[in-house]
Amino acid sequence: MEKDLSDYRKSYEKGELLLGSVPDNPIELFRSWFTEVDTHFSVDETNAMTLSTIGVDLYPKSRVVLLKKFTHEGFIFYTNYDSEKGKAIQKNPNVCLSFFWHSAERQVIIKGKAERIAENLSDGYFESRPRGSQLGAIASNQSEVIKDRNKLEAKLKNLEIEYEGQEILRPKNWGGFIVKPIELEFWQGRPNRLHDRIRYQLKENLNWKIDRLSP
Repeated sequence: MEKDLSDYRKSYEKGELLLGSVPDNPIELFRSWFTEVDTHFSVDETNAMTLSTIGVDLYPKSRVVLLKKFTHEGFIFYTNYDSEKGKAIQKNPNVCLSFFWHSAERQVIIKGKAERIAENLSDGYFESRPRGSQLGAIASNQSEVIKDRNKLEAKLKNLEIEYEGQEILRPKNWGGFIVKPIELEFWQGRPNRLHDRIRYQLKENLNWKIDRLSP
């Protein structure tokens, strides 16, 4: 069965990205874009991003995760360290993050190295999660094969009984990664496929080299 998608076309006309108007630090541009998209465009989860890793089988794999914090140091998300992506990162910390905000006709691609954040930071975030999400992190052996959903839901119900009235502590195999960027590319859709692409590359002196790329 075939489906021809060659007539799927859109003209991008909502903005521009000029080399002379970007800040020296890409995190400042990311912060500005994130705030604008979150405030002025209809995006359900502005913090949804695609995380790409190289698996232990040497194949790339991408999945959507949620950005929970960003600073000048990097981008933080949380997961089970024993999951497929957790194991992949610990084997090869070189990862890629990408945001595509279609309603704003913008994309950001981030290359960097991922590393675990401090345990007390993971503890603090885990404490802020809803109780159901805390128990879910304990109930799920993420990425492992299960026979059916009923067993997972039964495990969660048992945990609800076990922890009733008690504090739920963070599992040691669950926590945060920070992706420290070495390259960020900002893409703004433009008419006639002449899109704006601005790339930042981290130099040895920790300053950023800024270039315009051909679309």
